[in-house]
Amino acid sequence: MKKTPTLLTLLLIILATYWSFRVLLPQYHEGEALAETEFSTDRALKHVKEISKEPHGVGFPAHTTVRNYITAELQKLGLETSLQEGYTAGDWGNLSKAENILARIKGSQPGKALLLLSHYDSNPHSSLGASDAGSGVATILEGVRAFLKTNTTPKNDIIILISDAEELGLNGADLFVDKHEWLKDVGLVLNFEARGSGGPSYMLMETNRGNSKLISEFIAANPEFPVANSLAYSIYKMLPNDTDLTVFREDGDVEGFNFAFIDDHFDYHTQIDNYERLDRNTLAHQGSYLMPLLSHFSNSDISNLKSLDDNVYFNVPFFKMISYPFSWIMPMLGIAILVFIVLLISGFRKKVLNGKDILKGFIPVLFTLVVNGIVGFYSWQFLKWVYPAYNDILHGFTYNGHAYIFAFTLFSLGTCFYAYYRFRVIKTANLLVTPFIIWIIICGLVAVYLKGAAFFIIPLYSFLVAFYVHINQKNPDAFLLVFLGIPAVFIFAPFVQMFPVGLGLKMMVASTLLTTLIFFLLLPLVTKYRKKGALAFLSFLLFAGYMVSAHMHSSFTKERPKPTSLLYVLDTDENTAKWATYEHELSDWTSQYITKKSADSILSKKTISSKYGSNFTFTNEAPLKKVPKPTIEIQLDTVINSVRSVRLCITPNRSVNRLEVFTNKVDILKADVNGIELSEHFLKIRNGGKLITNYISDRNYTDITLELPQDQELELTIYEASNDLLENGLFSIPQRREDQIPMPFVLNDAILTIQKVKFD
Repeated sequence: MKKTPTLLTLLLIILATYWSFRVLLPQYHEGEALAETEFSTDRALKHVKEISKEPHGVGFPAHTTVRNYITAELQKLGLETSLQEGYTAGDWGNLSKAENILARIKGSQPGKALLLLSHYDSNPHSSLGASDAGSGVATILEGVRAFLKTNTTPKNDIIILISDAEELGLNGADLFVDKHEWLKDVGLVLNFEARGSGGPSYMLMETNRGNSKLISEFIAANPEFPVANSLAYSIYKMLPNDTDLTVFREDGDVEGFNFAFIDDHFDYHTQIDNYERLDRNTLAHQGSYLMPLLSHFSNSDISNLKSLDDNVYFNVPFFKMISYPFSWIMPMLGIAILVFIVLLISGFRKKVLNGKDILKGFIPVLFTLVVNGIVGFYSWQFLKWVYPAYNDILHGFTYNGHAYIFAFTLFSLGTCFYAYYRFRVIKTANLLVTPFIIWIIICGLVAVYLKGAAFFIIPLYSFLVAFYVHINQKNPDAFLLVFLGIPAVFIFAPFVQMFPVGLGLKMMVASTLLTTLIFFLLLPLVTKYRKKGALAFLSFLLFAGYMVSAHMHSSFTKERPKPTSLLYVLDTDENTAKWATYEHELSDWTSQYITKKSADSILSKKTISSKYGSNFTFTNEAPLKKVPKPTIEIQLDTVINSVRSVRLCITPNRSVNRLEVFTNKVDILKADVNGIELSEHFLKIRNGGKLITNYISDRNYTDITLELPQDQELELTIYEASNDLLENGLFSIPQRREDQIPMPFVLNDAILTIQKVKFD
């Protein structure tokens, strides 16, 4: 009897897993000598460094500095630049004055233009914006420089749009799409974004129709390191995470490609989204997309990229991109089922398969799915219970998150090895029946409900070949079985990491279940291992090791700082003041002001806008300070034809960054803020609550006109905030320690006034 070379085949599977990640990114080499016509990561990094010196959200002093820097760099390339200014409120009721930077390279032929897009504002108030989206701006500046050095004239015009106020509600893109005359010329958009500071950049398409022409052209452009699959975009469309490109698609019917990286998610929108933490390989990856796509789309016909047909697509090592039409999905599923039935009949005829052992094969499958599913589902809740401070990492991906992914992946493998160690006496062919049934059910469901994931069927064909081999051979060649298992590893292994990285550790269940499902596809090889019990023990031991490693890195340090928050809240009507925080686990910095672990019943209500709907957790009495409140002038209050019209003007009397206006539960029929009419859709879905958020520049006023039914009484609650708590002369708040940063996604380091206006 031929022995299965366990160690060598395991090493090959591990190598294949490593390679499935390794080929996703180019490798950056500092100081590498490159031709002037090539994209240089080093040159792009110089732009990132300049852009990310200070927080530069709308209304912050460095915002103008960054805008002037980008404009000057474009002019150095010999391009004529222009600024587009104007108010816009987008679809989220977030008003701001956007100032877009524009330039244009003239093509040799008439036709549609290629638009290169990224945004230059950082997230208010503390983010340095190196990755989001300094990296995107730097990619475009360096890419355009290298392109111009070729001294070739493109066939199509190339428009460069460095948009503003993306972080406030895609406002700059909204301004361009609604107001700029160049929109009619745009045929395709390439948008560069970030939602972390590292990892591969994923290509995500935006299209109102089918994707077949877009994906065909993307493949024809032949980027060296494509990372894209139709499942990722299917998931992306379900999430409330829009980009500037979404505005082009929804409001301008212009299609395009997003290129965004999401790893090291803990840096997203924080003070540590800085030059040093931006992954150099990731920036190189952005450049590896831009250059071939810029060359291809600036010289090809982009006037008709729309299609009614959709394609399944995915990247895989060696082959780069594979794509096929949706019309193949059901035939491929049917063929797989038919082949399986034929193999079942053959197996029973040869007496390799028997019903009793097949039924026994359901036990390890169900056991592993249930155990790993439960452990994955409750893992994040368990971790937050053990480490309460994790609740203050609002994006849900901790600094040691990768260690947890490794740990629970190993736990899942240990469970699988143990389950099949207990059923080692059953012939392999019988054990393969249930995993195939599970997988074919999954493929059937995605074929109907999630067609973007239809490429899941591909490794199943390799599995069927392995099933055939086991039916017809007593001791199949182990290296053949490794070869047949590689498609499952190449296609699925990156998803084990991608789901919790992109969606937070609450999605660890996706990793544990996917690891289990990959294990099923490797069963033709694994069931031949004699030491499955030892492999289970080793997996659990490594799980424990990674959990210990994660624990050793669970505390906060300079490299892994704790998010903290503090606000001074002044109720100008009641003449009372409170300290408030969003922290669940109070830091020593916050505890200087908030010692009582209780939350004010009014302040804890969901009022002030925040990304994750966060509320104040703790409050404490604070001394009264003479913070100037805004001046509110009622300019109109009249009734015409049973419709009440109200107009008021709110003028700040201090330097503020943000004004929010909430209403009681009334039906707002029409609303106009600084000449911008809020959409009927927004007014209908808001159901009371927030009316408008105005991100204020240069102490500008806010002019509001409302229409509502005559019989409804209107009450406005006005929140005015400045992010200067640590610098304001009325206070003496010490700076945070190096192991602490301002908490992102919430109003922070702020002086907040509350004022009510009633219209009887």
